Amino acid sequence: KRQHFVHYGYIPGFGFYYFGLIHLIGGHSKAATSLLRQLVDAGTLSNLPGGLKSRGLRIKGDDTPIAPGEFRDVDIPSGAIRDNILPLPYKEPSQTLAQLMDRIVEEGRRFAAVSDLKISDMSSQAPVGTTLAVLERVLKVMTAVQARVYYAMKQEFKLLALIIRDNTPDEYSYEPEIGDRKAKKADYDDVDVIPVSDPNASTMSQKVVQYQAVLQLSQTAPQLYDLPYLHRQMIETLGVKNADRIVPLPADAKPRDPITENMDVMTGKPVKAFMYQDHEAHIAVHMAMGQDPKMAQIIGQNPMAQQITSALQAHIMEHVAFQYRREIEKQLGAALPPLPQDDREEYDLPPEFEAQLSQLTAMAAARVLQKDQAEVQMQQAQQQAQDPLVQMQMMDLQIKQLQAQTKAQQMQIEAQIQQADIQRKQQKDIMDAAAKADELELRKAEISGRQQLEAARLGVDIQKDKAALSAKQQMEGVRLGLEIGKAREDADLRRKQVETPAGE
Repeated sequence: KRQHFVHYGYIPGFGFYYFGLIHLIGGHSKAATSLLRQLVDAGTLSNLPGGLKSRGLRIKGDDTPIAPGEFRDVDIPSGAIRDNILPLPYKEPSQTLAQLMDRIVEEGRRFAAVSDLKISDMSSQAPVGTTLAVLERVLKVMTAVQARVYYAMKQEFKLLALIIRDNTPDEYSYEPEIGDRKAKKADYDDVDVIPVSDPNASTMSQKVVQYQAVLQLSQTAPQLYDLPYLHRQMIETLGVKNADRIVPLPADAKPRDPITENMDVMTGKPVKAFMYQDHEAHIAVHMAMGQDPKMAQIIGQNPMAQQITSALQAHIMEHVAFQYRREIEKQLGAALPPLPQDDREEYDLPPEFEAQLSQLTAMAAARVLQKDQAEVQMQQAQQQAQDPLVQMQMMDLQIKQLQAQTKAQQMQIEAQIQQADIQRKQQKDIMDAAAKADELELRKAEISGRQQLEAARLGVDIQKDKAALSAKQQMEGVRLGLEIGKAREDADLRRKQVETPAGE
């Protein structure tokens, strides 16, 4: 069994059929039409009245109306013309009937719109919420009618989809990217064909008022809203072309180096962090600019200083979030599922996979927490070290340590000096012994050389002496002979003196 027809209803009635607009305001329409006709007839008869004239009165060309500025001849039997003509008492259009018609028309409008308020009667300074409420009341009936029309259209689309499914070929005429070519009929069971427009925002003015209300709410808590995207949607609703160039979104941003990102933040351009960037380097550069006193002074003089600071902090938090994700991945030893390309896309994971991933990331987060706590404790220790009292205590401790170190160093220096003296004495003794040994060796070499020289000289002298030895021996022999002879003579003389008495 299948429903082949779809009922497009206006307003639900008491039975199967709906009430149409003519059922609701048909009586008002008939009454207003009747009154309008009466007013038109009264105006026509008042402008061209008729009446009675005497039988003997003759007007030339009395079968045609008198044109403006025209005078005709009249034959009067007796008396004046007014005595021979009697106009009928036709009245002008009644103000009472006109007011009644307006009242009936207004009642019909109020009945159709179910609203007794007028947008035109409101002040231009009225809050956006009040204007939106009045506009919704004015369009309440039409919005409900449009919603029912959309519902009926949805049902009709479903019937058409079923008809197409039953009569379409079994296979696709091409190879699909996902699935089989024979899944053409089965694909209709997974897809709903529905109207995509919003039946609750039937007019452009209503959409504009809704966006104005959201903009007013965003001013109270701007950190909760995506203001560039909200303004982009507002401009697109107004029908302005090139909305992407008028209000650029962070999703339109391209990867840039940290210096260019700082420049974009200062000029009000959107910036966006990407997963594969060096987030520690980006954070360091952005924090350096934020802590630079010169840059802070210049930015503080800008009327958009608060927005620039907020944009810079938000961008830094993007890098911090990516860095935290990277730290979790390091602790896991594996990459997490990729993030959606667009922030407005859904991030769906199978329940089983999500449960396992949650358990693993919990352990990784605990390890990251321990590491970060250790780093924070070190930073706190460094900050405490900057406290004046702590610094004085640290200075005293450092002085004591320095004194102890100095004393130890002095003792060590004295020991080193003593050891150096011993080493110096040992080295001196070694050097003296070496010098003496060298001197002995030198003397030995000198003596050896002298001996060799003396031996050579002696050899030469011996050779010389050998040549003169024979002559010298001869001379010595002669001299010796002479001396011996003389000695003999002296000896004989002394003997003779001894032997001779004193008186002789």
